[in-house]
Amino acid sequence: MTMMLPPLRFVGATILRDGEMQKRSLVIEDGRITKGPLPEVDLAGYLILPGIIDLHGDAFERHIAPRPSAPFPILSGLRSTDREAASHGVTTAWLAQCWSWEGGMRGPDYAEQVMAALDGYRPRALTDLRLQIRCETHMPETRARLIAAVLRHGIDYVIFNNHLPETLAMTETAPARIAQFAERQGLALEVYTAALQAARDRARDVPRHLCAMAEAFDAMDVRYGSHDDPDAETREYYRILGARIAEFPTTAGAAKVARACGDPVLMGAPNVVRGRSQAGNVSALTLVANGLCDALVSDYHYPCLAQAAWVLVDRGLCTLPEAWAMISTNPAEIMGLGDRGTLARGMRADLVVVNETTREVEATVSGGRLTYLAGEAGSRLVGAMQTVRLAAE
Repeated sequence: MTMMLPPLRFVGATILRDGEMQKRSLVIEDGRITKGPLPEVDLAGYLILPGIIDLHGDAFERHIAPRPSAPFPILSGLRSTDREAASHGVTTAWLAQCWSWEGGMRGPDYAEQVMAALDGYRPRALTDLRLQIRCETHMPETRARLIAAVLRHGIDYVIFNNHLPETLAMTETAPARIAQFAERQGLALEVYTAALQAARDRARDVPRHLCAMAEAFDAMDVRYGSHDDPDAETREYYRILGARIAEFPTTAGAAKVARACGDPVLMGAPNVVRGRSQAGNVSALTLVANGLCDALVSDYHYPCLAQAAWVLVDRGLCTLPEAWAMISTNPAEIMGLGDRGTLARGMRADLVVVNETTREVEATVSGGRLTYLAGEAGSRLVGAMQTVRLAAE
């Protein structure tokens, strides 16, 4: 584990605090935001913002298997994912791991390997890394196994997926893509197709299966939601089950139902940065403009989290405090993390130092530990820490 920063007082920067950009100092000590006349670091020309909290990221798949035929050890992938996230201001991150009938890197066997690897790596992690399980709905035969794994590994977030209808349709309209899916999971086409058909044949058991899982998750205080809701009816269906988080609704209608019911809506930051969905679904910009989006997640690209906040500011859709809340304060509230997401006194020292001119992240502090350092801010921090060390000697 990286060492805690010494007690420091950041001065000269503009701080996001109490929903406003303020010219004031920020003190950190023993991993918390505190107060006191401590040694100063001059960060004039910089913004200090709450650490980014990412509720869904699957970019780690590319670190583990940069090519489908070239997998690397899971631990190696977690380590590089950790460092990439930190370099883009992320201080807490949920890695989205599939639990799917597809098998391969998306199957239960592999998911449990990832859970175990993360358990082992977490004490050395820079970022507070957690796991979100993306559970395909048509797998009732694995319910007991999944619940046991969630309990054993302390999983606190599960999302229900149902990609079966579109995959079945592609067997007729795009068979070449089905062959690609099979190859990506390292399966023969006939094996993949058989798993697809078996999942379809379990449809009758799915409603009872989802109710049982929801009951178990409620008992374990696991937050759960649904992914890619295509319409209002689907969102209402999952909400009745207790799946209150609407992740990536594909239409405005689904998002409107979530908003009417007080359920948080999560959209992809890459959707905002690119100005459109890569899958042709509803634009996240449209949802934000209409007050139908609560939080942004990295999805498949960590750099887009901070970039998306600036896109919203530049388009006049949000102030910087409002935009940054979508990647910090709001995710913390959605997941019930009362110790982070703001720079209030007593909170965990999770913060990002951003160059006010270039808008680049130059330092990330997670739990009081320095997890990323670059640029002029890096020089100033290093100089201040050397002064503290010499004074101590």
